[in-house]
Amino acid sequence: MMEKKDIRSLTKEQLRDFFVANGDKAFRGNQVYEWLWSKGSHGFEDMTNVSKETRAMLEANFVINHIKVDQMQRSEDGTVKNAVRLHDGLIVESVLIPTNTRTTACVSSQVGCSLDCNFCATSRLKRMRNLEPGEIYDQVVAIDRESRLYHNRPLSNIVFMGMGEPLMNYNNVIKAIDLITSDEGLGMSPKRITVSTSGIPKMIKKMADDEVKFKLAVSLHSAIDEVRAKIMPFSENFPLKDLKESLEYWYRKTKSKITYEYVVWKGINDTKEAVDALVKFCKYVPCKVNLIEYNPIDDGEFQQASDAAIDLYITELSKYDIVAKVRRSRGKDIDAACGQLANKQ
Repeated sequence: MMEKKDIRSLTKEQLRDFFVANGDKAFRGNQVYEWLWSKGSHGFEDMTNVSKETRAMLEANFVINHIKVDQMQRSEDGTVKNAVRLHDGLIVESVLIPTNTRTTACVSSQVGCSLDCNFCATSRLKRMRNLEPGEIYDQVVAIDRESRLYHNRPLSNIVFMGMGEPLMNYNNVIKAIDLITSDEGLGMSPKRITVSTSGIPKMIKKMADDEVKFKLAVSLHSAIDEVRAKIMPFSENFPLKDLKESLEYWYRKTKSKITYEYVVWKGINDTKEAVDALVKFCKYVPCKVNLIEYNPIDDGEFQQASDAAIDLYITELSKYDIVAKVRRSRGKDIDAACGQLANKQ
């Protein structure tokens, strides 16, 4: 038997063509497209403005490979972590992070991860596959629903900082963002979306050439090549001079400020030399720095730096008017904080 195609892999035009080819009107494609995306339908039987015969025809030809929230955990601080089951049984995690002013969805783009950052639990899972645009979209829809339910407000922001390296699943991530920002999808502003990368220069330039409208964050963690390679071994292939050049290119093309995500660890990057290197790197393009609290992942090789080390970073960066904020992690009690997403179940 031929495997049915996921209907959400079709564009609106392809859907319209399908109906015309099957002796129906093109506008049926528009109706079905609306059900799939703006109404977030997970079954053809929901599509009540389409005849039963048409629904049966769709059922015979297609599937909707939607996600299912398998397990939901709520933290003491209001953070929600979803274990999301995909149509093939694989699981990824996504997180709702609430503050007084916003609710943010942290979404995954791969099952496991393509990279090998030593401090991150996700990187210890081998990459099983890339997520499809619909699977990324569904995570956002699920978190928007939870935001309305638990916090009485719609989702306000999205960060691609869950499992996986978004730029290693570039086409699907871009398609998902197009759907999320489209009036026919969720109608969110691209300015409220941040894609976080470990720093793949070629892909950063591609994003700039594609004139994307969302924000860029880079997991930097050290502005000294040898130290960065110890923390993130893959970065040996992407030296800082190449990263610097791609970020200058990004800024020239987009005029969009970059956020550096930066964890300070005891005995690794808590020296004056490390601070000076970061200050120098921050002068290349307009940026801000998020100093992130470290969340241990069991083995003690990486330990949270002292408050004095964090203060030194803040002091030195502010001398040069570089905005730096300390980001306290949320959802630690349910392993939902930065670097902790690892499908423990």
